[in-house]
Amino acid sequence: MQLRFYYDIVCPYAYLASLRVEALAARTGAHVEWCPVLLGGLYRHHETDDVPAQTWPENKIRLGALDLIREARSNGAPFQPNPRHPQRSVTAMRLIIAASNEQRKPLSQALYQAYWVDDQDINDPAVLGPIAAVHGVDLAQAADPSIKEALRSRTADAAGKGVFGVPTFEFNETLWWGQDRMHLVEKALGGTPSIEPIPTSTSVETVLFFHDFSSPFSYLAATQIQRIAATHSIKVEYKPTLLGALFGAIGTANIPLFTFGAAKQAYVARDLQDWAHWWNVDFNFSPTFPLRTVTPLRVAIVAPNTTDCIYRAAWVDGLNIGDDTVLQAVLDNAGFDGNSLIEATQDQAIKNILRANTEEAAQRGACGVPTVAVNDELFWGQDRLHRAIAAASSP
Repeated sequence: MQLRFYYDIVCPYAYLASLRVEALAARTGAHVEWCPVLLGGLYRHHETDDVPAQTWPENKIRLGALDLIREARSNGAPFQPNPRHPQRSVTAMRLIIAASNEQRKPLSQALYQAYWVDDQDINDPAVLGPIAAVHGVDLAQAADPSIKEALRSRTADAAGKGVFGVPTFEFNETLWWGQDRMHLVEKALGGTPSIEPIPTSTSVETVLFFHDFSSPFSYLAATQIQRIAATHSIKVEYKPTLLGALFGAIGTANIPLFTFGAAKQAYVARDLQDWAHWWNVDFNFSPTFPLRTVTPLRVAIVAPNTTDCIYRAAWVDGLNIGDDTVLQAVLDNAGFDGNSLIEATQDQAIKNILRANTEEAAQRGACGVPTVAVNDELFWGQDRLHRAIAAASSP
């Protein structure tokens, strides 16, 4: 079995993946093909920003930096944020192209070490030259026209397959993006990975779960958070949050999905299905997306035990929960008094709670939902539930 690993030295998450990919392959009997590409070239091919983080709101920048440090720590990876980041990596990537198949992996690992551990400038010939020489590559080869063309060609070929970022893994013509999807890769290769923390003594009694029915990732998180938290004797306090208002408060596009390139949008759709299969839950992308969720969120404040049936109506049954008539039927069919609950959403105190939850999320530093707060620490995304619960269980 061949596993292709697309990477660029400039990406810290690709660095983290580079430390784990060979072990993953060994566990599953796969062979890794190290596939260097130019991340900026992928961005240009898909007509996206060369430095996506430049358009991120401050909350997302802070959470992103914290997430990177946590992921490095959780994976036991040495890591030092490079103050020069993002550096141009084109010369380094050309050197990797110039290397033989046997030289490519150790040279790549040495360049990752220089960038993400040793705080070096990979555009400095005094840094690149010795690294290249140790691995049997001449720095002058980076200027060879055939090497330049090979890097361009490899990048274009990857982009043509749908690769829009790194790290990306390819097996049997299927792509997975991100070092946090490596368990999905391992499963596809026939492995039996697990991402859930082992229960230990609990240091936090309650975590906060900021969510909105408008988010399919919130739905996936809602199907699992109670179960995972319960194994650690942790309580979950639900915080219905109006995502559009949160985005407005922090300066994010109202529907970020619509700002993605076509390849990334297609990948997100499949990623949702991958996670639904991973958690073994039903999922269908809502035909009425984007959803209006003000009233459903207020209902969930009045009666938190309605949360699951509302999520299921939206993201399994494909119902328009933004329509009060539909919402009432959903609630009635689940055994609730839908009319009374919807009437209760007009209470100013309920409206104030939804507004306060949304403001709290923004003030705490949230950039989206689902977000789990463990004391003052935030974990964004249903793919970080295990990190949140592990943090809550730490001594």
